[in-house]
Amino acid sequence: MPEQHDPTTGDRSRPARQRLARRCRDTTEARWFALTVFAVILLNAALLGLETYPGLVEDWHRWLRTAEHGCLAVFTVEILLRVGAHADRPRDFLRDPWNLFDLAVVLCAFLPVVRENTTVLRLLRLARVLRTARFLPQLRIVLTAVARSLPGTLSFLLVGALLLYVYAMVGWVFFGRHDPEHYGSIGRAVLTLFLLMTLDGIGDAVHAGLEVSRWSLAYYASYVLIASFVLVNVLIGVVITSLDEARQMERQGQDAAQEPSREPDDRRLLLTRIGAARQALDDLERGLLHGAAADGSPDGTAAPVRSRS
Repeated sequence: MPEQHDPTTGDRSRPARQRLARRCRDTTEARWFALTVFAVILLNAALLGLETYPGLVEDWHRWLRTAEHGCLAVFTVEILLRVGAHADRPRDFLRDPWNLFDLAVVLCAFLPVVRENTTVLRLLRLARVLRTARFLPQLRIVLTAVARSLPGTLSFLLVGALLLYVYAMVGWVFFGRHDPEHYGSIGRAVLTLFLLMTLDGIGDAVHAGLEVSRWSLAYYASYVLIASFVLVNVLIGVVITSLDEARQMERQGQDAAQEPSREPDDRRLLLTRIGAARQALDDLERGLLHGAAADGSPDGTAAPVRSRS
């Protein structure tokens, strides 16, 4: 006969997972835990900076390696505690991009290919510095805003590249012979206009253009107006919009993180109310049975009342 699955096995393991998740969550949400991990991240960044000095590396190579292994051990324990905090809801751990980033950074350090490559290992250790965003909400909002502004930024770059190309071709036509150092080719013209986008050296460029033609003033004025003011303001608008969206996402994430902690209390309250309702129904049923027995009905039903003539 095929083995039958016992449904009570899952019910028994669920409280154990909830207790594990509660204990790990109490640890990861503690202030001392966040400060400790943040301090270790800063220590890891300081170790990376010290390794750029050959003299210190030769004298303190053993201690630096020990400190680096200690940081990796702390990060490993941290990610294990964060995984344990989601033991009752593992999918929520994978939905958080910061959890995935932390998990990838820690796991890659144990891969043989990464550990043998010094350059990749140093870049991986440098990526740990970005984990400070987890403990700095404002920095996390800014990074999220930058990520969300990438589509708008790409559109801005396409428009800017088209603008640079058009003005570079016009500049090559008008100033290529008289100023070959800056407009002798399309590449030099694009580089010149790209530097002029920051308004650095615009005065010298205008004076040099006036020696060729008075129409150069309209050329530079229109370019500065479109490139330095219109496009830059559009980019600022895209970033500000993405920043507002990132703040809303941060608030929604905080609200969603608080909902699971409220769910056990609401469930416990609901179970208490259901138990009280069942107890009230049992008491009512007993009262009806005792009342029927007092009326003298043998089968528990109330005896009919006869009217007197």
